[in-house]
Amino acid sequence: MKFVAITAVAWLVAVPLFAQGRGAGPTPSTPPQAAKMAAPVDLTGYWVSVITEDWRWRMVMPPKGDYQSVPITADAKRVADAWDPVRDESIGEQCRAYGAAGIMRLPTRLRVSWLDDNTLKVETDAGMQTRLLHFGSWKRDGRPTWQGDSIATWELPRRPGGADNAAEEAQPKFGSLKVVTTNMRPGYLRKNGVPYSAKTELTEYWDLYRGRNGEQWLVVSTAVEDTAYLQVPWLTSPNFRKEPDGSKWDPTPCAARR
Repeated sequence: MKFVAITAVAWLVAVPLFAQGRGAGPTPSTPPQAAKMAAPVDLTGYWVSVITEDWRWRMVMPPKGDYQSVPITADAKRVADAWDPVRDESIGEQCRAYGAAGIMRLPTRLRVSWLDDNTLKVETDAGMQTRLLHFGSWKRDGRPTWQGDSIATWELPRRPGGADNAAEEAQPKFGSLKVVTTNMRPGYLRKNGVPYSAKTELTEYWDLYRGRNGEQWLVVSTAVEDTAYLQVPWLTSPNFRKEPDGSKWDPTPCAARR
């Protein structure tokens, strides 16, 4: 599945840092490289979410029963209608809205860094969560977690046939980060109990854009697929703006009632 960022704010002159065309990957003749060395762009640093879509469901706790715009099934509605945040807290499930399928849509800051040459670490100050995006061969441990198992690949534009290595090295690097996440604990797509199940598969494309004044924007084009609770894939595209440093980083624990 291919996604493009469709909800970047209208006043943003989005000059993409990534060329169009996904799915090519390295050419067969290219020797394997560690993901950090092969990165076509630098995603590291601090990013703050800019709420440009679904403001009233993301910035404010939605009331119980407000499921508008999410293509839920009848089973999902029954689960959401039974939502009880006090119960979630009492059984230690206050992080249900902070799992991988929901966390990127919450008002949050991200701190992105390399854990090692083949693992990109994404921390959120909202809920104090950590996503690990694994490149290359990686052995899953089989235990479901809030952030699940994320497999990452660099998606590069296709190069014209016959280009020699020297010519390729002289060209600017462009590309997207593709992340596929499975093996998640059941959680909430919205903080008012809209559920996703353990069957959920999350696919994201992370794209960088440059704004009118030179600022950098990260758009995460997202598809949530869940045969248990969604009639069709739910497509969204959270936006983040890069910050100069971590001076506004403010880790706060998961909260079920706000």
